[in-house]
Amino acid sequence: MTKNDIIFILYKPAVPGNIGASARAMKTMGFTSLRLISPANHLADESLMMAHGSRDILENAEIYKNFEKATEDLDFIIALTAKNRSAKEDYLDSNELSQFLAQKEDVLGKVGVLFGTEESGLPNQLILKSNIAVSIPMTDPYPSLNLSQAVMVIAYELSQLSLSKPRTSKEDMSIEGWKQLQQRVINTLLLSGIKPENPLYHRILERVSFLSTGDARLLHSVTSRLPSAHGE
Repeated sequence: MTKNDIIFILYKPAVPGNIGASARAMKTMGFTSLRLISPANHLADESLMMAHGSRDILENAEIYKNFEKATEDLDFIIALTAKNRSAKEDYLDSNELSQFLAQKEDVLGKVGVLFGTEESGLPNQLILKSNIAVSIPMTDPYPSLNLSQAVMVIAYELSQLSLSKPRTSKEDMSIEGWKQLQQRVINTLLLSGIKPENPLYHRILERVSFLSTGDARLLHSVTSRLPSAHGE
């Protein structure tokens, strides 16, 4: 995994200046991959002014209409949200994120970091669809951080991650990542009668995301032998 494999995703950012400031925060910490879901005009004058030397990130930003399209090629999704949200039971502090990912690097491909709207953050349904939820520790929970400030904090924390050299295409093909493991677990849950409307469904998927690399490989070795895990 390299810095190019870490993708910042802004969900419905409404203020062009915040988009530009977020791009600047990313570039300051060495990240260049930005995806925008139903954004305001990311090339507006306000955005370009706030980007200050990061226009290339804005011009190369990928635009999507919905969460599903923006994340379909990602192996692992991190949702940034407040700790008091009910969508997840386990929350990771932002200062733990680098170590958390470092322990999974061997089995991770592309990682998306998802940020919500300026007004209300991320909807619960998108937090549920993400692998883990991360919060930024604050002395006072209100007022919350501005969108671009949150991007800056996470970009800084991720810049501390010691990333490996790019994999070869052969190595990429050999990786059994979290996305594949999650799908096998989902198929097994559905066969067992545990459906998305059951809180247990989401709780099990949440705990799978916290497995160590070694435990993930063990679970892969088991689920790969189950016909149900392959949707058969």
